[in-house]
Amino acid sequence: MQQNKSTNARIMHTMRLILTCLPLLYAPVAGATDLALTSPVTRAPAAIAGPVEAAFLSNYDGDTITVRAWIWPRQSIETGVRLAGIDAPELRGRCEAEKQAARDARDRLHALLAQAKRIELHDIELDKYGGRVLARVVADGQDMAAALVGEGHARPYAGDTRKGWCD
Repeated sequence: MQQNKSTNARIMHTMRLILTCLPLLYAPVAGATDLALTSPVTRAPAAIAGPVEAAFLSNYDGDTITVRAWIWPRQSIETGVRLAGIDAPELRGRCEAEKQAARDARDRLHALLAQAKRIELHDIELDKYGGRVLARVVADGQDMAAALVGEGHARPYAGDTRKGWCD
């Protein structure tokens, strides 16, 4: 019985200490405020400069790929990425020449990325259609958009009206 009284006394003493010190855990430290209680809601940035390391998974066409982006240590997301600054021919193009050019662009982009040792995403922002991001894709130090334009598989594109690929 004496042991129970002693145990109960220690528990009560510990509880009083906790209740006495609890307000101190939420008090401002050296002039700082408790961010959880006083700061406004923080919004996600509209763009991320990067680089964000990524692993190439696949590509749909000459300017759209799927990657696994390593956003935190040991944490990744799988997302679609539209290569910024270019327009590649469409696989569902209006003429056979555009469809063939689209297959060539798709295959060339795949070859460049499949052999890359390091892929990075730069200047990342949401794509205008949502569900994917718009980014500069750099593989082993080479900008993929510039490579495709340089080889004639894509054209520079600044968001204006898209030009056709058929004569």
